[in-house]
Amino acid sequence: MNRLADATSPYLLQHADNPVDWWPWSDEAFAEAKRRDVPVLISVGYAACHWCHVMAHESFENEQVGALMNDNFVSIKVDREERPDVDAIYMTATQAMTGQGGWPMTVFATPDGTPFFCGTYFPRPNFVQLLQSVSTAWREQREAVLGQGAAVVEAIGGAQAVGGPTAPLDAPLLDAAAAKLASEYDATNGGFGGAPKFPPHMNLLFLLRHHQRTGDPRSLEITRHTAEAMARGGIYDQLAGGFARYSVDAHWTVPHFEKMLYDNALLLRVYTQLWRLTGDPLARRVARDTARFLADELHRPGQGFASALDADTEGVEGLTYAWTPTQLVEALGEEDGRFAADLFTVTEEGTFEHGMSVLKLARDVDDAAPEVRARWQQVVGRLLAARDTRPQPALDDKVVAAWNGLAITAIAEFQQVAAVYASPKDEDANLMDGVTIVADGAMRQAAEHLATVHLVDGRLRRVSRDGKVGEPAGVLEDYGCVAEAFCALHQLTGEARWLTLAGELLDTALAHFAAPGGAFYDTADDAERLVARPADPTDNATPSGRSALIAGLVAYSALTGETRYREAAESALGTVAPIVGRHPRFAGYAATVGEALLSGPYEIAVVTDDPDGDPLVAAARRHAPPGAVVVAGRPDQPGVPLLADRPLVEGRSAAYVCRGFVCQRPVTSVEELVAELG
Repeated sequence: MNRLADATSPYLLQHADNPVDWWPWSDEAFAEAKRRDVPVLISVGYAACHWCHVMAHESFENEQVGALMNDNFVSIKVDREERPDVDAIYMTATQAMTGQGGWPMTVFATPDGTPFFCGTYFPRPNFVQLLQSVSTAWREQREAVLGQGAAVVEAIGGAQAVGGPTAPLDAPLLDAAAAKLASEYDATNGGFGGAPKFPPHMNLLFLLRHHQRTGDPRSLEITRHTAEAMARGGIYDQLAGGFARYSVDAHWTVPHFEKMLYDNALLLRVYTQLWRLTGDPLARRVARDTARFLADELHRPGQGFASALDADTEGVEGLTYAWTPTQLVEALGEEDGRFAADLFTVTEEGTFEHGMSVLKLARDVDDAAPEVRARWQQVVGRLLAARDTRPQPALDDKVVAAWNGLAITAIAEFQQVAAVYASPKDEDANLMDGVTIVADGAMRQAAEHLATVHLVDGRLRRVSRDGKVGEPAGVLEDYGCVAEAFCALHQLTGEARWLTLAGELLDTALAHFAAPGGAFYDTADDAERLVARPADPTDNATPSGRSALIAGLVAYSALTGETRYREAAESALGTVAPIVGRHPRFAGYAATVGEALLSGPYEIAVVTDDPDGDPLVAAARRHAPPGAVVVAGRPDQPGVPLLADRPLVEGRSAAYVCRGFVCQRPVTSVEELVAELG
C-alpha cells in the first residue's frame, strides 16, 4: 500500500502512484521494518530534481523493481526541502561513505535508522543488483552490516560535532577571505571553480560589503564581472527573468533548468546591492526582472512563495526554454528572427541538445541606442508570448519558511533601492513602478502567511501547501531567515508588529537550538531524535542555520539596542570564523554578517513627517554602510525603538546616526548625513 496520497509535499505526491509501497518518514515506518526484520530503504530527493525524475521513471515506476523493494525492504520517501534535518544526517553519511553526495540520495538503514550503505542515482540494472545484494547481506551477514552502520554513525557524529575551535571574525580574517576568493576567481568566465558552476550569491554579497568597507576595487570587479556574466548567460532566463539552479558548463551557457526560490532571492539581493552601490543599468534591470519573476511566477496568491519550477517539462529537460534559428523565424519573421538569433547566440549547431540553443545575450544592450533597446524589448515580448504556448514546467508549490524569509528580505531591500533611484525620466519608469507594486504585495502576503499559518503555538513550522501548514517543525534556518525578514520588513514599513515577531523567533531559537561554546544545532532540543543531531555551520546553496540566525540577531540588536542579541551573534560567529579563514566559499553568508558587525552595524533613524519622500531617507538608504539598519518615521512612533526620544530639529527632519550603540549629533541636511555615513 502506497501511503503518499495525503502528503503535503509535491515531491511525495509525484510518487503516490508508484508500485512501491512507499511510507512517509514516520515512526510507524521504522516500527514496520522492525516487525518484519527487514532493512529500511530511504530515498531522498525534491520535486525539481532532474535525476530524481530519471530514477523514478527507470526504477520506482517499474513493477518488477517495486515488487523487489516491497518484498525485502520498508521504503521511505523523503522530500529534502521538507525535512532538511533528515537530509543533512543521511547526506553526511553518504559523503562519508562515497566521498560525494547529491540527489536522488539512496540510503539503506537498519530499523532504528542507522545507515549502513549509501549512494545517489543508480541506473535500473545497478539498482536491482544493489537491492538483491543488500537483502542478501542483511540475511546472511547481519553482524558485518551492523558493524558498518556503527562506523557510519560514529563518522556522522564527528562531522556534526559542536564545540570546535573558535576565533574572532576580525578585519584581517575578512580581508584574507576576500583575498582567497580573489585567488580562486575565474577571471575569464566569472564565478569560482569550473563545471558545474553555481551562482556564488553569498560570496558576492560578502565581496560587495567588503568593497564598501575597505574600498577594495578587486572585490567590486569580481562581483561586477560575475554578475554580468551570469546575467548574459543561459543560466538567466533572457525572456522572463529568474535564474536557473546552476550551469552544467564553466561559462554559464547551459543551465540545469530548475529555478529555485532561494537562488533567486539571494541573487535579487546581489543585483539590488550592486545597483545601489554603482547605479549599474544591467544590475537595475536584472534586479527588477528577478523581483518580477518572484512575484509573477513563484508567488501563490494569498500565501507565500512556491519553492521551485521544475527542471523538466513533460519529462524533457529544457523543452520550454531552448530554440533553433528556424523557430525564431517562425515566431518573429525573417528579419527579426535573424536579429534575435544573433543577439541571443542561437546557431544551427546549437549550444544545447538536438541542435537547440539556450538564449544567451551576446552583447550589452542596457547601454545601447534607444532604438536597439526598443527592438530588443519588442522581440523579447513576442518570443515570450510564443514560449507561453509551449508546455510549461511543473511548479513545486509548497511554501518553505526559510526560503520565504530570504525572498521577503530581498524584496524589502529591492523596494528601498527602487525608491532611492525612482525617476520620472526613466524610459521604463512605468514598468519599474508596476514591478514594485506587485512585488510589495507578494512580499506582504508572504510575511502575513508566515506569521499566521507557519507560526503555530509560538513555534515555526517548516512548510505549508494550499494554505495548510505541514507537520515538520521549523529548523534553525527557518528561525534565522524569517527573523531577518521580519527585521527587514520592520525597516521598510515602520510597523512594530514585525519587530516584535522577530524578537519572539530569536528568543525561541536561543532557548531551543543553543549548543556549547556559542554554537547552534540545526534542530530544536525537543525535535524528533535522529541518529545524530545536525549542526552544520557551512553555507551551501542557502545560508546555514547558524549564519542565518546570526544575521537575524545582528539586525534585531541594531534595531532594538538590546546587546545580548549582539553578544550571542558574536559568539556564534566565532565558531564559524575558522571556516571563513580556510574555506570562504563555504562561509559567504557568515562573512557577509561579519562585515556588518565590523562596520558597526550603523543604526540610522530618520525622524520625518514624510518617510516615503524625504531626501534624508533616500540618502540614508543610498549610502548606508554594510549591514546598516535604516528606519524612518515620526518621532516616538510606537513600537519603533530607533525613533524613541528622537525629536525633529527645529521643526525639520533629522537623521540620527549611531554605530555600535554610540551616537553622533543629529543632522538635518543630506550633505551632513552622507559625510557621517562615509
